[in-house]
Amino acid sequence: MAFMHRLGTALAQPFHVSNREVVLATSVGIALAPADGDTSDVLLRHAAIALSRAKADGGQRVCFYEESMDQALQRRHTIEQDLRHALRRNEFEIVYQPQYDLKTEMPCGSEALIRWRHPDHGLISPGHFIPIAEETGLIVPIGEWVLRQACADATKWPEHLTVAVNLSPAQFRVGDITETVADVLHQTGLPASRLELEITESLLINDTEEVLAKLNRLRSIGVRIAMDDFGTGYSSLSYLARFPFSKIKIDQQFVRNMTRDPAMRAIVKSVVALGKSLRIAVTAEGVETPEQARMLRRFGCPQVQGFLYGRPETAEVHAQGALKATAKVAPLPKRHSAA
Repeated sequence: MAFMHRLGTALAQPFHVSNREVVLATSVGIALAPADGDTSDVLLRHAAIALSRAKADGGQRVCFYEESMDQALQRRHTIEQDLRHALRRNEFEIVYQPQYDLKTEMPCGSEALIRWRHPDHGLISPGHFIPIAEETGLIVPIGEWVLRQACADATKWPEHLTVAVNLSPAQFRVGDITETVADVLHQTGLPASRLELEITESLLINDTEEVLAKLNRLRSIGVRIAMDDFGTGYSSLSYLARFPFSKIKIDQQFVRNMTRDPAMRAIVKSVVALGKSLRIAVTAEGVETPEQARMLRRFGCPQVQGFLYGRPETAEVHAQGALKATAKVAPLPKRHSAA
């Protein structure tokens, strides 16, 4: 082990190629005989599995083979194979987490969240299959299905409700995303102003000119653009000035901790104030307690999302809840006096 660390340190030393400094990132996978195998083929396969784990954990590390890694790899392979057939078999479904206007306490929209109901393994969380979909490119057809289904569902809701759909970097970069979105809106009949596309900050750090052009084209057809998980990535305030965002979504880690952590509280308050100054809407994610809601209301945060206001629900339940909430505040019909 000490030798491998020394080797990694040595390989990490920068060197020069054509007057440019190059630094290697070294990951090492190790399998030991006889515990991890008694033939060269088995040992090499297990070392390769350990290497994959080292890379998956961020690289630049040494990882020893464990039997659980082999089992995890087999599960991943099974998920990948089944994922290729899930769309055709209609195994995906969408649930919607309500978003509320904090001033009126009324629903104003929702975020579309995908679920995979596997015939053998039951409900598989997005955290287990979305990374695999992104690595294999399957996220593109899956993402388009989510977009189409969410827009179709939203046409059956009250007209003031928006629907937010997460957009992966792969979807954004493959093909013409504006044409895809425009086609979906045309085919479903959903007004562009009711669709909100959520992107993460990681999309903005590469090919910024191309990204800016695509975002501007999306805005030109009337679609809203939201920066999701604001504050968790490479947060540059210049993004807010340069890119055509309609909304900032404050990541739930800040909201969850703001009632007991002054630093988190200051960050949330500052982001809300920043959104107001830039005339960009702000939604606080992960609101779970009345205390958090009261604090956000004091800060002037316009919108909230979280278990306090509703867990993810089917399109039908979401529509019924919105209709009931709207009916509660509907104005009473005027009485006409007798002639």
